[in-house]
Amino acid sequence: MSYNAGVMKRVFKKLIPTQVLARYHFVLARTAAVIYGHPSEKMIVIGVTGTSGKSSVVHFLRQILESAGWKVGALSTVEFCVAGRCQLNDRKMTMLGRFQTQGFLRKMARAGCTAAIVETTSEGYLQYRHRFINYDIMVLTNLYPEHLESHGGFENYKAAKLGIFRHAAGGRRKTLSPSPAPHPRPLPQGAREKIAIVNGASEYADEFLAFPFDKKIKYTVADALPTSVPGEHTPQNVAAALTVARELDVEESVLRQATSQLQGVPGRIEMIPEAEKHGFRVIVDYAFEPVALAALYQVVAKLHPQRIIHVLGSCGGGRDRANRSVKGRFAAERAAVVIVTNEDPYDDDPLEIIDDVAAGAEAVVSSQSSVHSIEVLKILDRKEAIGKALTLAQKGDLVLITGKGSEQAMCVAGGKKIPWDDRKAVREELKKL
Repeated sequence: MSYNAGVMKRVFKKLIPTQVLARYHFVLARTAAVIYGHPSEKMIVIGVTGTSGKSSVVHFLRQILESAGWKVGALSTVEFCVAGRCQLNDRKMTMLGRFQTQGFLRKMARAGCTAAIVETTSEGYLQYRHRFINYDIMVLTNLYPEHLESHGGFENYKAAKLGIFRHAAGGRRKTLSPSPAPHPRPLPQGAREKIAIVNGASEYADEFLAFPFDKKIKYTVADALPTSVPGEHTPQNVAAALTVARELDVEESVLRQATSQLQGVPGRIEMIPEAEKHGFRVIVDYAFEPVALAALYQVVAKLHPQRIIHVLGSCGGGRDRANRSVKGRFAAERAAVVIVTNEDPYDDDPLEIIDDVAAGAEAVVSSQSSVHSIEVLKILDRKEAIGKALTLAQKGDLVLITGKGSEQAMCVAGGKKIPWDDRKAVREELKKL
């Protein structure tokens, strides 16, 4: 056992009584809101939660509202945006800490934003990062098992998601004055309704709609409009964004035009065009768990590659240990070459994580159950692994690099973050070919 800062922090938390820890998080949340002047009371706040698709919904909704003339702020796994100015998320956190979140919300309010879109997570809920954010609309994209180790099981995970909806439904109804120009459709004066918007395809939809919202809506893929953004779940994510926009009275003509011009999410099925001159393709994608990987491979199948060379790893820090061998097996059943590498080990032994993922892939090789020959490689250095994949690629092949997408850091031992970007690494290695 390594007694570094990260391990000691986890041990320390276990020694603190749950009620004391909860009170600590509550006090921090309240203090942050007071210091920054309760900025969520000055805007329409839209929360987006769910197992997957959250960042995509935030990204699409921001673009749609901006097309309608709104000033928008957005916080997600991918990026932070304030009134049209965006930066990639370099904090390695989906939902920022209480002070950072409240600070960004104040920047949005001061910049004249009339809407703030906040990706809201179950981990954030457990640490009260959602407290003292007054949500007007809450969206559920979907729900299936993920991060079960940190939550102690699926029911606890679901309970945290339900807690987010309970919090949103119980917030004070805001009275917002009509917004000034240049917004073509100013905010109506009067109390804002609390609205729940839930994916109707989820088997848990009714549980999330059981809270006392003023309006409850189930959306379906049929609510989407055509878009050129690739992705098996893109229509569902677009449908969620459009449903929110309709509740904000954005006209259908604006919705149609905005949807046809949507830009893809950085690091989500992102093609690296520089690879095409070498005769193969490269896709960088954030998918890090089996359901998302399955959806990604459905998109990949439509590209009809000669071979797939898949670079992947798995996360440490007590996250998704059970999925490590599952991901290795999944990749080996579909790719010709599987290169297992480092991802975000945190305080765990990266070689142990790599061995766990590779074991799943090697089990497929040993069983000879695959219809194609499989090569499994283990390369600790992620950049070296990407370089190896590119040198192995031949005409018509597809190199698939998953797990990090557009993330700007790699989390290693001792709470350290190493600057990182898969897309940059690909481009640097392509220049060496």
